Amino acid sequence: MRYTTVIFDLDGTLLNTLEDIKDSVNATMRHFGYAERSLDEIRAFVGNGAGNLIARCLPGGRDEPGFDDILAWYDGYYTEHSLIKTAPYPGIIDLLRELNRREFKLAVVSNKQDPVVKTLARKFFSGLISVAVGESAGVARKPAPDSVLSAMRELWSEPFECVYVGDSEVDIATARAAGIPCISVSWGFRSRELLKDHGAATIISKPSELLKEL
Repeated sequence: MRYTTVIFDLDGTLLNTLEDIKDSVNATMRHFGYAERSLDEIRAFVGNGAGNLIARCLPGGRDEPGFDDILAWYDGYYTEHSLIKTAPYPGIIDLLRELNRREFKLAVVSNKQDPVVKTLARKFFSGLISVAVGESAGVARKPAPDSVLSAMRELWSEPFECVYVGDSEVDIATARAAGIPCISVSWGFRSRELLKDHGAATIISKPSELLKEL
């Protein structure tokens, strides 16, 4: 066995969260009088935290008047509406069950706020993934390695034992910053071409293919 530990990204890798994110963004835009955003726009905007997502949706970015209030409203709305359409991608639960059967240690890391990450992990992966880490005061968002390193500490895993699995260029950079290999997935929020352009070494097209890479 090459690895003992698999650390997963959440959005676009384990869970298809895009519709709930889009609906929450557009509820926020409507509330503050801005134009709504399409699913393709949201797909391109996600991956680097809620602050960057909302900034990309506003004409003035982070310099938009009232930005902090807009972001806070979005955070509150999404927290209350994050489980409406969100679901695991096909094949993910079977993959996690097989990894557990093979006694891999599993974690999930995300740029979502830590309480939301833990709530989603409990909802969808209870008994399958033991560690969930999101952004908090002591854990910087990806591509900083903080969340990955925190997960490794909780699992008592060394870097040489670990592999990171994610769907975006941010995930590739995060794995690099943490000093561990990255396996990219093509079923998430980024295209295979974009992943290659950002240096993806290995790309899988369905969850079961991960087993061959471990």
